[in-house]
Amino acid sequence: MDRSQNADWLDRVREEALEPGLPIIDTHHHLWDRNGTFIQNRYLMDEIQADLHSGHNIVSTVFVECHAMYRAEGVEARRPVGEVEFANGIAAMAASGGYGPTQVAKAIIGHADLQLGAGVKAVLEAEQAAAPQRYRGIRYIGAWVEDTAVFRPDYVKGPGLYLDSTFREGFAQLAPLGLIFEAAIRHPQLPDFLDLARAFPDTAMVLDHIGGVVGVGTYAGRRDEIFDTWKADIAAIARDCPNVVVKLGALNMTYCGFGWEQRDLPPSSEELCVAYRPYYETVIELFGPERCMFESNFPVDKVSCSYGVLWNSFKRMTEDYAPGERAALFHDTAARVYRI
Repeated sequence: MDRSQNADWLDRVREEALEPGLPIIDTHHHLWDRNGTFIQNRYLMDEIQADLHSGHNIVSTVFVECHAMYRAEGVEARRPVGEVEFANGIAAMAASGGYGPTQVAKAIIGHADLQLGAGVKAVLEAEQAAAPQRYRGIRYIGAWVEDTAVFRPDYVKGPGLYLDSTFREGFAQLAPLGLIFEAAIRHPQLPDFLDLARAFPDTAMVLDHIGGVVGVGTYAGRRDEIFDTWKADIAAIARDCPNVVVKLGALNMTYCGFGWEQRDLPPSSEELCVAYRPYYETVIELFGPERCMFESNFPVDKVSCSYGVLWNSFKRMTEDYAPGERAALFHDTAARVYRI
């Protein structure tokens, strides 16, 4: 059962925030107003504020594109500029102080079609102009596996996107503008991401969701095998690509196959910590805390647990880390990467 709209279900497990004073930058969330989507239909200022009031010290957040609020008219390639304008408006609301202390969307990651090749530069410049103090770059989802049991956006048409020469012509426009590239993929595509990162060592890159570990469909029941393959690919990226930073989060998504959303009770932070520790600690060991940062991926990850429980799980996982390491994971890496 999809529990993503069921606040009563999430409320069955309530926890006080651990270490409520620890400063946190939430490096990945979305904002939207949709009808009939598979995740919470509306997630705007009221909804995110309800989550931010869970007791954790979220000092600022990073908005990440989600194909929301595109312009309805005009040249199609420039329609994603509307999403940057929208996020910048939400950020201005937060900056007023009227919604609490958290600087929502302090940094903005938009979207532009890199398959325009060199022509995408004009779109990137338009997005910079739409949010000059907050715009930091783009995300281009390349998530695709043949198994249709694994969710993939309908606008991702097939494999090999990050290897495409026209895509890379567009990608080459990012670094000269000082922009970040964020990737959302599934773990079988980690070698493609590695190839892209090697080819563009001067472009700052962020690997979302620790590389998108799949655990449903034909990938179900193969967790140990998949972990070993994933770890080898992650290790190669850590070793060869100092331009890459990794987001720790999003294992709550249903395609990861942990099945929390099917339970009578959502998981506690202790359960999440035990289940996810091997993945997050592997990445932290390979990349170091200075190249890792936690993310909520809300409201998508709300399918499995509440915002407060999620951040408690991250705190439990790192309770034995040195203070400087924890500061990097929860705040300082993100502050550096997103210039917050």
